[in-house]
Amino acid sequence: MRRNCMILLTVALLPTAVLAQESYKIEALEQGPPAGLAGPIKDVVGARGYRVVDDQGKSYAEFWLRKAVPAKGKPAGPREAVLFPVLEEGELFGVLRFPGEGHDYRDQTIAAGVYTLRYGLQPVNGDHLGVSTYRDYALLVPAAKDKSVANLPSKKLEEQSAESAGTNHPAVLMLLAAPEGTKSEPSMAHDEALNTWGAVVPLNLEVKGETGPVPLPIQLILVGMAMN
Repeated sequence: MRRNCMILLTVALLPTAVLAQESYKIEALEQGPPAGLAGPIKDVVGARGYRVVDDQGKSYAEFWLRKAVPAKGKPAGPREAVLFPVLEEGELFGVLRFPGEGHDYRDQTIAAGVYTLRYGLQPVNGDHLGVSTYRDYALLVPAAKDKSVANLPSKKLEEQSAESAGTNHPAVLMLLAAPEGTKSEPSMAHDEALNTWGAVVPLNLEVKGETGPVPLPIQLILVGMAMN
């Protein structure tokens, strides 16, 4: 009888341990972009950034967005499987620093360091079926290799991004639309089903004919990975 009680107690405790998950929050980062950026890139990145910290207060990732990202026009919603058709492939939109070891959306290990963030689209081929509904991604490029603000051609972008992970696959972070009802303040969005955490922030666009920046709310998935 005593043995059976011990087994039942162990089973009862398992769900609590399994379901325990870290949580994350975002806070303003007053310090400027990290050292090691090429001059042209440093010049277009905002002086203030964001820090994502875990429930122990430890910094997981820090990022700075471009002051104004050139856009094809004003945001008007998705176009088929592309959430942000106003952005150009290969376009620089920010800089990210991992204070410690990080991971991308494929769970590839990313070494501590500084990376540029460039907009890319998931290829339309059999290798990527079911990975996500939309094709939008941020590709990480080692800052030491990224010297120009100019858009990178797709092949070069993928090759340089793969160096961030030390593999033959680009290092990618998923880009999603901000959740409905998102407030203007930066926040973290948690998808409990996928166990992902995304930084919800405004990306300022430079649109021809507009007198000032046009905000585009985005969600940059920093924690979590594809389920397949």
